[in-house]
Formats: sequence, structure tokens, C-alpha cells
Amino acid sequence: MDLALAFPQATPASIFPHSVSDYYQFDDLLTTEERSIRKKVRSIMEKEIAPIMAEYWEKAEFPFNAIPKLASLGVAGGTIKGYGCPGLSITASAITMAEIARVDASCSTFILVHSSLAMVTIALCGSEAQKQNCLPSLSQLCTVGCWALTEPNYGSDASSLRTTATKVPGGWHIDGQKRWIGNSTFADVLVVLARNADTKQLNGFIVRKGAPGLKATKIENKIGLRMVQNGDIVFNKVFVPEEDRLPGVNSFQDISKVLAISRIMVAWQPIGISMGVFDMCHRYLKERKQFGVPLAAFQLNQEKLVRMLGNIQSMLLVGWRLCKLYESGKMTPGHASLGKAWTSRTAREVVSLGRELLGGNGILADFLVAKAFCDLEPIYSYEGTYDINSLVTGREITGVASFKPAALARARL
Repeated sequence: MDLALAFPQATPASIFPHSVSDYYQFDDLLTTEERSIRKKVRSIMEKEIAPIMAEYWEKAEFPFNAIPKLASLGVAGGTIKGYGCPGLSITASAITMAEIARVDASCSTFILVHSSLAMVTIALCGSEAQKQNCLPSLSQLCTVGCWALTEPNYGSDASSLRTTATKVPGGWHIDGQKRWIGNSTFADVLVVLARNADTKQLNGFIVRKGAPGLKATKIENKIGLRMVQNGDIVFNKVFVPEEDRLPGVNSFQDISKVLAISRIMVAWQPIGISMGVFDMCHRYLKERKQFGVPLAAFQLNQEKLVRMLGNIQSMLLVGWRLCKLYESGKMTPGHASLGKAWTSRTAREVVSLGRELLGGNGILADFLVAKAFCDLEPIYSYEGTYDINSLVTGREITGVASFKPAALARARL
């Protein structure tokens, strides 16, 4: 039965609610350009993506037919200047990430992996020929990128990765395995990080779709970001020509400048998810009636709604300040890690309260909140779990690294 007939008391998320979460008038902090791109992205996401998101999320399929709509957002490439990229400010790029996540977190992850990881790595670490060859097509989403760092045995300890790159005549052979790589099952361009067999340092490579010895398999049975096609990748003597080695990646430190940008973008995903959940709950509480009055008339519901709103205001201001620190050259790894850790943790409370407010409908993807509740969980973990990011900031403010068990650390003294 059509949802409008089965449950006529509330509007489903396929007709997305108006944005009402900017209580402290955050828009006043944005430039005219930033407000303009925010409005454009919001409009396209509400009109083009909201009507289809629940269907594809339920099927755990990516909406390939929506790629032209996502391309029309004009955000792929983010802060990259030239090569057909938009050259946005870091603030504009961040708020567009939030606006995409507000409607659908999976689409925001698709863009984040493609733009803030794959494209940014090529832009920051690639040769001029590599930039000219790859970035224009990626900026228009005519081709899709992915970024392969994480391995089955190395997640939080990613710098210890074991995938190897061995020098051979004319190029390199890559051998190993990657896991949890978003977009990998259909990406045209794979940015792969591997350990140089001779120097033992990290190197980066551009691997093309369909390369002999390359196999990507979709990871099934996820409870969150179900539209994102995460994959297991196996490399079996995958040949990469010398011209496809990224000359700017010669150690893990070279990747840190990429992660600095992507971690800002990830910090804004929970902000966007929280905004969408609040907007949905705000409308729902005014439409849905019990005991003869709207749910918005009850004190407990108002308190939860206000708590959600307060969290969003604080997250917006932390996210905005993080962007400004980056733009002024003052952002540290600890700043970025605290931003990601804190927004993802705070958003957990927002989506949990939203799930409570919607009662039984809080477990239906049709009303957004259940989907957002599940989608936030992988975001809480990727780009460094809450715990790992907390330890990055803890190391910065105390001067003491605490990533390894104390007993192991003492044993190595």
C-alpha cells in the first residue's frame, strides 16, 4: 500500500522537509558564494535525490542514474583550482558536504571518496600530466574515483599496511589486498597506496579499472551507508606503468595533507545528517497527532527537539571554526581529529533522540530517521574511529602518544 494511504498523518522523507535547523543564523557567517552553492546543492538534493534514496538504500544498490544529478551539484573536486574543478573555499566544500548528507549520507560518502580523497590526492601528489589526464573527467563525474588505503589487517593502524609495490621493467607490480574501499566495485580510477618493496616507504599509484590481476568484490550485509559500494580488492601482480606512480607520495606523511582535508569533510557529514533528522522530526511532530493534539504539544518532545537543536548549533560552529583554522594555515592534526570525533559523537545523540521522537515510524527508512540512525554508525568509525581521533588530539595536547598498549610500549624501552 502507498505510504500516504497507509499512514496519512505524516509526510514521508521522499518529500523532504524545509530546513529549519539554522537557529543561530549560521548563514550570516558565510560569504555570498558559500550561501549560493549551499542553496543550489540543497535544492537539487531535495528534488532529485530525496524521492529515490529509501528505495536504493533498502536494496543496497547505488543509484547510477543519479550520477548526472550529483554531477550537476558542481562540487566534485571541491577546493581544487583548474582542471575543470570548482575551486571552492574549504568552507563552501564543507557545507556542501553537509547539505548532501542532510538528504542522504550515502551520496555524501560517494562524493567524499571520489572528491576529497581520490581527486585531492591526484591534485596534491600527482604530476602535471596525471592531473591533466584524470581531473577534468573526474570533476564532471564522467569517471569515478576511489581511494584504497585500509587493509583487512590494518584499519586504525593503516600506516603499517602490507600491500606491496615491486619495481619491474617499465613500471610496478602491486600485490596485496584492500578492504572497505568505497566506490571500488565500479570506480574507473583507483588511487592505491602500497609499500615500496625496496625502500619500505609508502608510495601511491593510479590503477585503472579492468587492469589484469585486479578484482573488487562488494561487501554485503551492511547496516549503514547501504548505497555505498564498499569493496574488498585483491591485487595479483597488477602492472602499473611508471607514469601512473604518484611522484608526491613517498611516505605516510605525504598522505597526511590529504587526510587533513578529508577529515574536515567527514566532520561535516554528521552535521548534515543531524540537520536532516532535526528537520524531519520538526515537521513530523507538528503533523502527527496523538491524544487529540500534535506531538509537538508535549513537553518531553519539545525538550528533546531543543536538545537536538542545541547540538546542531554547536556542531555548526565547531565545523565552521575548523574550516577557518585550515584556511588560515593554523589547523593541526589534533584540531581535525577533535572535530571529526566530536561531531560524530554529538550526532549520535541527535539521531538517537530523533528515533525516539518518531516512535514506531523511527524504524522506517521512509521517514529518514531510521536510515540516518544506521548511516551514522560507519561514519562514527571511518576516517579514524572516535577513540583513535581522540588519541590523536590527546597526543597533541599532552605530548604523550598512547596508541599502543602500555605493556607493549614498556617492553620496547
